[in-house]
Amino acid sequence: MRTSNKIRLAGLTLAAVVAGAALAQDRPESILPPGFGDPAPQPAATTRPAPAATASGTAAAPVAASSALDPASAVVQPLPTDTPSATPSASPTPIDPATLAAYDMPAYARRSLTRVGIDGDLPAGAFGDADGGYLEALMRRMAAPLPSRWLSIELRRLLMARLETPTGLNGADFAAERAWLLLRMGEAVGARAIVQQVDNGDYTPKLYQVALNAMLANGDPAGLCPLADAGLAATGEGGWALARPLCTALAGDGAAARAQLAPLRRRRFANGFDIRLAEKVMGAGAQGRQAVTVEWTDADRLTPWRYGLAIATGVTVPDDFYAAVGPQVTGWRALAPAIPLPDRLGPAETAAAQGILSNIAFVDAYGAVAELDDAPAAMAATAADLRTAYADPDPAARLAALHNLWGDTPSYGRLVLTARAAVRQAAGPDNSDADRLVAAMLSAGLDRTAQRWAGYVPAGGQAWALLAVSDPDGRRFSRSDVESYGGGDVRRRLFFASLAGLGRMSAEDAQAAAESLGVPIGRQDSWTRALDRAVEADQPGTVLLLCGIGMQTSHWAGVPPAGLYRMVAALRAVGLEGTARMMAAEAISRA
Repeated sequence: MRTSNKIRLAGLTLAAVVAGAALAQDRPESILPPGFGDPAPQPAATTRPAPAATASGTAAAPVAASSALDPASAVVQPLPTDTPSATPSASPTPIDPATLAAYDMPAYARRSLTRVGIDGDLPAGAFGDADGGYLEALMRRMAAPLPSRWLSIELRRLLMARLETPTGLNGADFAAERAWLLLRMGEAVGARAIVQQVDNGDYTPKLYQVALNAMLANGDPAGLCPLADAGLAATGEGGWALARPLCTALAGDGAAARAQLAPLRRRRFANGFDIRLAEKVMGAGAQGRQAVTVEWTDADRLTPWRYGLAIATGVTVPDDFYAAVGPQVTGWRALAPAIPLPDRLGPAETAAAQGILSNIAFVDAYGAVAELDDAPAAMAATAADLRTAYADPDPAARLAALHNLWGDTPSYGRLVLTARAAVRQAAGPDNSDADRLVAAMLSAGLDRTAQRWAGYVPAGGQAWALLAVSDPDGRRFSRSDVESYGGGDVRRRLFFASLAGLGRMSAEDAQAAAESLGVPIGRQDSWTRALDRAVEADQPGTVLLLCGIGMQTSHWAGVPPAGLYRMVAALRAVGLEGTARMMAAEAISRA
């Protein structure tokens, strides 16, 4: 079982946009030779009217004689003749907007709404013939982030895959629902990638709303610019109105941007704090000509607009504002390249436990901190211990470094961080750290590597139980094996539910153990019936959404063992046994 690939942060950052805009000077110097490209002599001089003022209050550039102001006034240029026509004849009909659109985006370059997403391992028909409204309701009802790292990883793979649009849904609206769930899971980069898989001309009001939040969650105000005008027309939302002057400034026209912002300020279209954040972005563009100071005492809470513009401009968000928002913002912070790396390591540990960051991405983050001259002492010490745990030739030194990283009670994020360092510890008897070493390896999906310890850990112990449920070769277990597990009542029930759901026990032993432990694995309700129908129809996508619905709690202790049994069995039945095994091991580790 392989863990998720390292998340690659993509997209246009504000710094890149501002740098590009700064290159646009008022009077660019020509590098062409004299006379190159000069217009041909005109037959007679004419007097041009003075340029008219535009809506922004600035003078419009003179329009060439052959230019058309709009399709209705378009002209057809005559063929060259010995005697040029003094008055070109008007086109009998305006140019069809559809024809213009075909030149702007030819048919071969357009993306279909029947399949939206990024290629992945899951099949395009992962939802089968499930009703689109039903799937949409499941996604909206799901409270995220989920307690399970492994279910979250599989859900991300599903939501980002190139999927067929379910019956009854518009492809753009379906992309919006997927991106909105990704945002709630903390997967800001994935959400932006999905909204960008839809051509701008196919956006719906719902997708405009989600796209606004996705760009802000990434600290990417420049990503709003291709959508700002149409987004405002489609939704009327204040965020799009404020985005227009912001984008004008990023394009290098500071004067026009200030003229666009002035009426919004006069009408008190937005909170003064939000206006100042927009002005700070505008001031960073070419011809910004202003420095704006932002004081958080003027704000009452953290919103996506404030978060996105603050991190894009290097404004530090106070910790008490972060403490008052949902946990998904922790994932956004961990993935935001505009936030200084030392400020991202705390959120990164939580994000790793949630499945947002892989082991490799988390280790790389500490590796980058180790290269900083001004890294905080505690982070530098952790980076040094991590280097020792991974690279020191002395096994005792590596193990001592792991102890420093784990502390007395390691968080699940620290287990993810040390997963591949745990691999370097040789399997052997009488190792008191076997429980943590095995748990660390399984947190990153290193199941076959962890099985090297199977012959050395005592039966009934924590490592033994982890290896039992994660074994890819499917060893069988009995009721007495379940009863011998000494992990406590809660973990024993989860251990039994996992073995039974994975089909590692006989039907008789499973029923007897269920009765003795009080786990009603045979109980039926609307959720179990929906899960059974999705399994029978071979719909792995629907099964994953229903598993998310069955895990509406913030901690593993709140997941009922009977529910875990159903989820593990359903995942295994639709071909996701690897995820089922890792989720079972996670349940035992984290309960």
